[in-house]
Amino acid sequence: MKIISYNVNGIRAAIRKGFIEWLSASNPDVVCLQEIKASPDQLDLSVFEDAGYKYNYWYPAQKKGYSGVAILSKHEPKHVEYGTGIDYMDFEGRNIRADFDGFSVMSLYLPSGTNINRLELKLQYMADFQEYIDDLKTQIPNLIICGDYNICHESIDIHDPIRLKNTSGFLPIERDWIDGFMNSGFIDSFRHFNKEAVDQYSWWSYRANARANNKGWRIDYNLVSKPMETKLKRAVILQNAMHSDHCPILLEIESNYAN
Repeated sequence: MKIISYNVNGIRAAIRKGFIEWLSASNPDVVCLQEIKASPDQLDLSVFEDAGYKYNYWYPAQKKGYSGVAILSKHEPKHVEYGTGIDYMDFEGRNIRADFDGFSVMSLYLPSGTNINRLELKLQYMADFQEYIDDLKTQIPNLIICGDYNICHESIDIHDPIRLKNTSGFLPIERDWIDGFMNSGFIDSFRHFNKEAVDQYSWWSYRANARANNKGWRIDYNLVSKPMETKLKRAVILQNAMHSDHCPILLEIESNYAN
């Protein structure tokens, strides 16, 4: 089963750049989208259905043109959970989960910390999200959390760890959190298969020709709960997809579902 996570930085803009054609060619079973920046009534949902994603679920932010997450699937989930029940998270449309037979897939868009107020919100979100997931794992042990975490974990995950050490997304307090989150029972699927891979990033600034020069950050993750470790088959970063300032990340797991 192929699962892709992709911060599209606006689904309508991504569609204009060929996202649907790319999606059809890539043919994943499940797609977790972040930063959709649109509500379903602003989209022609038939294009997703025509690409094979009859089951598509959208959780936009209340603020128009901002944030939002979605899950597209070839297979019908048993249940879809919109949000976390934590009001300030749900107001911004940052979490949606689809429960399948034997496992669940979540699309997460964790806030950035671009200024002091947003950094404080991000830290609060991180703490509350950890508590939420700790509880959720007792009910759903086989959990895959896909998304844009807006944090680089290690020095190998960022192009210039020395000069960027005081920049949000690579602050020690953020790195400590994601390290603790992984150690609470999750596997970084990309590093599971690519322990020494360098220059493998999932986001590049639009400034200073960063993408062409591969001055990037790995801030998108498919984290898989420990009980699913034996189901992991492959994890790669799809850097050639060009519909966003992010690129998609792919996870393959063993499952009873087939394309």
